[in-house]
Order: sequence, then structure tokens, then C-alpha cells
Amino acid sequence: MRRQTATCGVAPAGSSRSLRLDPLSLPVRFDAHDPRADGHVRQIELHRERVVLRRAVRGMQMAINVRVSDFTGVALRGNDEAQALVLVHRDPSLSVPLLVGADGEELSKAWAVWSELFALPQLDEGARKPASRRRRANAIRARRPKFLMRRRAGIARELPVHREEREIIARD
Repeated sequence: MRRQTATCGVAPAGSSRSLRLDPLSLPVRFDAHDPRADGHVRQIELHRERVVLRRAVRGMQMAINVRVSDFTGVALRGNDEAQALVLVHRDPSLSVPLLVGADGEELSKAWAVWSELFALPQLDEGARKPASRRRRANAIRARRPKFLMRRRAGIARELPVHREEREIIARD
């Protein structure tokens, strides 16, 4: 099995390219920027089925093994000057950069290839809408349920009682 190496932020001597991974030559091991890690660097191993993130925080070494199916999709992030293709996870600290700083046509082709390779959707970061509000985290959840609020509370009235009357029962 062939390994590919790349470094994020540090280009090889004589090269003007930044991070660029080949999706057809997996597994890949490379370094990426991580502001919370010691030395601001984390090591990433990218396989077809899993991603392994290795970093040290305050001297403690850790390795996080995440299945590719746990990621939400492949997204295009950035502005007109610098763009990046990112493997997006619900936890932003687990997101993985795949391609940084390329032209628009090349990014769109790579976006489709990475998305197809991992069987994940292409996410449009600009069209993201906020998550809906969850009822159980609501501060007033001890109140009556919503469907009961529509009902009118009944007026307690007493049923008529007929005293000293004969009961009529049909008998054969």
C-alpha cells in the first residue's frame, strides 16, 4: 500500500502549492493546523472507511478514530481569495481539510470526486440554516403540553341527583 504525505502551511521546497491531496491514492497521512494542539499541529490519517486524528494537548497524546460515515459531508468553505474543501463533522474540531487554495473549476471537480469517494453529500456552507429549537431544552417545559393548551378547561358542574324517584327498568 502506497502512502502519500503532505504538510499544511509548509510547502515543499520549490513548490508554490499548499495542501492538495489525491483522492485516488488513499490512505494519506498529513499535518494540519490545530489552534488547540501543542505546536498548533495535528496529524491526520485519511482512509476510505475511517479518519484518525492525532494530536497532543498540554503534553497528553491522543488519537481519535472516526468513521467516514460519521461525517456530515464535503463542504466548500472560504471567500473569493482563499477557498478550502473540508470533510465536515458535527464537532468542528474534527473537521478535516482536503484541498486548500485552488481555482474554482478545480475545486468543483475535486468536490465531486471526494463526495463520491466517501459517499457523502456535497454541502453548501452558504445555504446552512440554523437548527430548529428543541422542546426538551426549553426553559418552560414544565408547562402544560401544547395540545392541551388549545383545550378549554371544563367548568366543574354538578350532575343533577334525583332523589326518591322510582327507577324504571325494563324486564321480560
